[in-house]
Amino acid sequence: MTPQPTVGGSERNAAPVRRSPWLTILLVYLAGVVAAMSYGKFSSVGPSMAEQLGLSLSQLGWVISAVVGVGAVAGLPAGYLVRRSGTGRALVAALALMAAASALSAAAGSFAWLLAARVAEGAGYLVVTIACPALILHLAEERDRGLALSVWATFVPVGIGVSTLAGGATGEALGWRGWVLLIAGLTLLTTVAVRMRLPRPSASGAAAGPVPGARALAWPALLTASFCLMVLVTMPVVVLLPTLLIDRHATSAGAAGALTSAISFAGVLGGLSVGVLLRRGVPLAALAASGLLVVPAAWLTYVADGPLAAAAAGAGVVSLENGLLGALGFAALPLVLERLDHADVGTGMVAQMGSVGALLGPPLFGLVAGAYGFGAVVPVIVAGMLASVGAMLLVTRHVARRARSAGAA
Repeated sequence: MTPQPTVGGSERNAAPVRRSPWLTILLVYLAGVVAAMSYGKFSSVGPSMAEQLGLSLSQLGWVISAVVGVGAVAGLPAGYLVRRSGTGRALVAALALMAAASALSAAAGSFAWLLAARVAEGAGYLVVTIACPALILHLAEERDRGLALSVWATFVPVGIGVSTLAGGATGEALGWRGWVLLIAGLTLLTTVAVRMRLPRPSASGAAAGPVPGARALAWPALLTASFCLMVLVTMPVVVLLPTLLIDRHATSAGAAGALTSAISFAGVLGGLSVGVLLRRGVPLAALAASGLLVVPAAWLTYVADGPLAAAAAGAGVVSLENGLLGALGFAALPLVLERLDHADVGTGMVAQMGSVGALLGPPLFGLVAGAYGFGAVVPVIVAGMLASVGAMLLVTRHVARRARSAGAA
């Protein structure tokens, strides 16, 4: 097994230092952003679509969440599928599937048609979220992997944010079908660009080496369990924030939506900060321990009888940590894999566990808050974050031990 280096680290070698292909890495990242735009494309045009198609709120919810549901069920198997077919080919095929499914959904005339197209789109989205980080991991040089993967971790909030901002105005001008067709066209253009730019199958094809078994995936499993718990208890804070602001602070719907959108972008800053901090030598354990800040932030958001600014500040910290810990999970992944060519299966695990957290978190919080009030979700957040940070600290201890062993060899 080739020893894994510390994230962001570098060594002096006799050979000349190779540069990471940042333009290609950026294109792979943009493919993820476009996929996330497709994931969130119905958020801003949902009401008009539901009115035209006669959808209930429950049916609209199924259409929106079907993409995450596919990931929650099939993330790990999809990782093995990507490994078999090759990350480059899988990414191109997945983007093409998303483009076709998006175009079909624009022609939908019923809930069944729309849901079927959305499930197909979810399958493509799942493969994109597996293939892209695996490709980035292989393309980036060792010293750049932490930075590249932490940037990748911001693709969901960036994509959904852009989609939400653009979808409202575009939907009003072109209708919801025109907006969906625009997303389909953008996805198709991205497919062509990725196909032309990616290295040939020798560099992005099927992975060589043995298929990882259960023992090889033990530490990645602990890492992804930590990731799942973090998503489970932090993402709903932002998702349900408009309801909290309207019910408890008498905020208007428009102001609550704008404030929530701004707070959600704090997650992008958190994700980007990981790469910078790792390049500056900040220990993985210190970044993992920062997740404990979510505990007082949750209290400030839900329990403290303070002004709107206090609740917004608490939610902002939670959003920041959501982005930071998510990026840390991606950056730490190559350090817990036994072999680098296990990255496709590892990212499949991340996709599945993250989807499980995203799927279960909002209804869990809604159930608890509806029965006992918003203050009752704080113990849930505390328990989830303590378990998540504890698991991540075990992972960072394992990484440090491996680094010491590699240095002594």
